[in-house]
Amino acid sequence: MLLVCPPTPCLRQVWSRITADSCPQDYNFHLHTLASDGQLHPHQVIDQALALGMKGLAITDHHSVQGYFAAQAYLSSHPQADLILWTGIEINAWLENTEVHILGYGFEPTHTALQPFLRSAQGQAPDATPDATVVTKALHAAGGLVVLAHPYRYNRPGDHLIMAAAAVGMDGIEAYYNYKNPDPWYPSPEQTTSALKLAAHLGLYTTCGTDSHGTNITRRI
Repeated sequence: MLLVCPPTPCLRQVWSRITADSCPQDYNFHLHTLASDGQLHPHQVIDQALALGMKGLAITDHHSVQGYFAAQAYLSSHPQADLILWTGIEINAWLENTEVHILGYGFEPTHTALQPFLRSAQGQAPDATPDATVVTKALHAAGGLVVLAHPYRYNRPGDHLIMAAAAVGMDGIEAYYNYKNPDPWYPSPEQTTSALKLAAHLGLYTTCGTDSHGTNITRRI
């Protein structure tokens, strides 16, 4: 059956139980499709998730929710599927003078607060990169939760950016992430340990995702 779950409360519940083994076997909260810079059609993402027996996922295309809409329509044609699809997006923003990627989840995809951050009908991303505080407030206004993506991939220390993310009101960090491209996928141990420790101290949720851009959702490329 098609599962219905109140987006934000359900995400909070799931994230409170996420471990190093949760992704990509059960959940994947960082996926890209042809709607941005991925190589899979949204329905191919759903097909792979169903084949893996996953419990839930979010498509997080850059500055776009079109992949979500296509995947939602396709999943609706599989009424026996036990899979939760949350809204998702990845938005570039400035945090501590560093351009970072912010992940939004569980928001209302047609909410007006998101419009300034979406690609145009011609596929062009917004010209100006907004401040992280502005993006965080907009995603919250749309009913969503906000997560700092791959905090140790930037040119500033990851621990510093995690603290800054908490200061501007983000809800969590992508703690379980691999900074290379192993097969099979697994969270990078050193970065994961640091992220989990700081998230616990700051009261942040921790999420997992492969950041898939290729033809296999269980890998990054």
